[in-house]
Amino acid sequence: MSLTIYHNPRCSKSRAALELVRGKNSAAEVVEYLKVPPTAEELENLLNLLGMEPRELMRKGEAIYKEAGLDDPSLDRKALIAAMVQHPILIERPIVVHDGKAVIGRPPEKVLEIL
Repeated sequence: MSLTIYHNPRCSKSRAALELVRGKNSAAEVVEYLKVPPTAEELENLLNLLGMEPRELMRKGEAIYKEAGLDDPSLDRKALIAAMVQHPILIERPIVVHDGKAVIGRPPEKVLEIL
């Protein structure tokens, strides 16, 4: 049973979710997505598992969101995913993937739903 967490160690919610994940599965793969950003294909897969559209996975409060004009409603799925690949800080965190299911760990206890 594979378990992956897309993690930002500087985020308290992400650290709390990681602690919960490790309590259930010490072999969890930890992906520090700011150091190793997901590819467009990986983001497509995550979005499908989450049942979300790209803008729903984006951190709209990040400065780059406004600076890059990502609030433009005419931007398509491909453009928004490309922005997240280029600026992974835009990706909401943490994301936990387990056995074909995914969830955003906000609040951190939400990860327990798929463990």
